[in-house]
Amino acid sequence: MTRRRLLPLVALSTTAALTLAGCAGGSGTDADPGSSASGTGGIAVVASTNVYGDIVETVGGDLVDVTSVIDDPSQDPHSYEADARTQLAVSRADVVVENGGGYDAFVDTLVEASGTDATVLSAVEVSGLEDTEEGDDHAHEGEEHAHEGEGEEHAEDEHGHEGHDHGAFNEHVFYSLPSMTALATAVAEALGEIDTANADTYTANAEAFGAQVADLQQQADAVRAQHEGESVAYTEPVPGYLFDAMGLVNVTPDDFSEAIEEGDDVSPAALNETLKLFTDGRVDLLAYNEQTSSPETEQVEQAARDAGVAIVPVTELLPEGEDYVSWQQANIDAISAALGA
Repeated sequence: MTRRRLLPLVALSTTAALTLAGCAGGSGTDADPGSSASGTGGIAVVASTNVYGDIVETVGGDLVDVTSVIDDPSQDPHSYEADARTQLAVSRADVVVENGGGYDAFVDTLVEASGTDATVLSAVEVSGLEDTEEGDDHAHEGEEHAHEGEGEEHAEDEHGHEGHDHGAFNEHVFYSLPSMTALATAVAEALGEIDTANADTYTANAEAFGAQVADLQQQADAVRAQHEGESVAYTEPVPGYLFDAMGLVNVTPDDFSEAIEEGDDVSPAALNETLKLFTDGRVDLLAYNEQTSSPETEQVEQAARDAGVAIVPVTELLPEGEDYVSWQQANIDAISAALGA
């Protein structure tokens, strides 16, 4: 199996985490059920990653007390195992914000085990993207049946690349700008239901955030106007929704990116097909997930360097000192610069 190079995590099994959490809260003096997750008195919110924690803080300001479970860019949310402190925070939370879609499944496990009645917001559910992609898949299936027996070849894009079936749902919805605007609105509504006196403040903050994201969307549209149809590749589908917004065409073999994301072996055929994207000059940019590394992704990165293809590093968590808007601004700037180089 491919081994991802990550900093080690202090992890407990779910059973151990629940046992320790029970000991931590057993005296009944640490916190009442409605108290803040870390005891500072605001509305207690647990977010699976600092991406969502930042959006909650943007909407809630000083009125929320946010615990971001994963905030170290070297950690991989896919493989994170919750500890006793996380279990305790979830049990005390008023609101829980997760990515959903299987990305941070540990959150669902903790919510169910804690028996909390907290409001749980799933970014995937709020986005509606999973339903949209499932609908697209069914539509494509219908098209395939319609073409059966007609002897048509696989469709190729304008660069002559054979189309890849990117049917697997991309759960990295935090790179979908409209989805994060929708999430901020949902957060404002959830906070407003708990704290009605400040509901207007939460709504105003969400709208201000939405205006900033709308500016990012306009910049993505500007990139689309100049580079629509250009071919790109990635080691994992982390920036997929941003690429889509820019009109860029991902030509990475599914077998490669899915194997990397799942930590599975990459077949020699998939690796060779991916490397040929660069040796054949078929892509204009490679997005490289800095949070995970393997011998295969390093080979792909080196192939891009050897071919003079621009490499844009991407992350799944906020880098230190960044907020959501500045993070995505940096991503848009880097992609735009790479395509224009």
